[in-house]
Amino acid sequence: MSDNTVLIVGSIGLDTIETPAEKQENIIGGSTTYSLIAASRYAPVSIVGIVGNDFPDKGHAIFNSHATNIEDLQIVEGETFRWGGKYHNNWDDRDTLYTELGVFSDFRPKLSLHNKMRSHILLANIHPDLQQLVIEQNDNKDALIVVDTMNLWINISRESLINVLSNSNILLLSESEATLLTNQENLSDSASKILDMGLETVVIKKGSNGAELFSNNEHISVGAYPVKNVVDPTGAGDTFGGGFISVLASGKSITDALVYGSSLASLCVEGFGANKLREVSESVIMERITFLKSTLNS
Repeated sequence: MSDNTVLIVGSIGLDTIETPAEKQENIIGGSTTYSLIAASRYAPVSIVGIVGNDFPDKGHAIFNSHATNIEDLQIVEGETFRWGGKYHNNWDDRDTLYTELGVFSDFRPKLSLHNKMRSHILLANIHPDLQQLVIEQNDNKDALIVVDTMNLWINISRESLINVLSNSNILLLSESEATLLTNQENLSDSASKILDMGLETVVIKKGSNGAELFSNNEHISVGAYPVKNVVDPTGAGDTFGGGFISVLASGKSITDALVYGSSLASLCVEGFGANKLREVSESVIMERITFLKSTLNS
């Protein structure tokens, strides 16, 4: 059961998102949702998460249609995690309007026998202590573990995060997060310090400037696809992570993973929530992949 399968552990929520152009409520969101929809294009995916009994049917429909295994999706009495955010006019900065943890406050990931043997594990953006609980339950010692994180965890749970990184293979983070984690302004210096934490690879995402991948024996940079109409930036990083790990699980190279993840992330921002990701054709994705491959510099 460990061949070519991805396990995703993260948050599932209902989002209210306000951009300079529009506001929408009760969007099916969370790091698991975006990662799953991206990953399901290229590999079978199992998810681990929690929702309340108020979680809407349209949300369950998303998980039923994109995940091959949802036995570790806990549905409990109470309210689903809710988050509200408002983007500034530059579309990059945003303010958190509210965070209501609901049932997520008591979430402890519990892996079934099948999910303890997955070949690829994406620890999406949740508290490092929850990520570590997944690592401790993993029985496939050959599993590739990819970690995502954010500024909040670096600030309040640095030791826990570093412990997770020491037990993982690949870290995905933004340029600002890399600087915060390492106190280094130069990306190469940041990557070097992160690799010293026990990782094999680090991918630093640079927004409209693309992304760079560093390991002990290679450095790959990819540009960004020129998106003409940004609708909602939420979930782009999670989408990248889902695409990245599933392409690795499908047997393609890490360069392909970088390019495919970037392509899917560029599509995510063109629709509210994960709508564009769910609707886009493979031919459109491949057009962007072709463009992004032309920007590679390794």
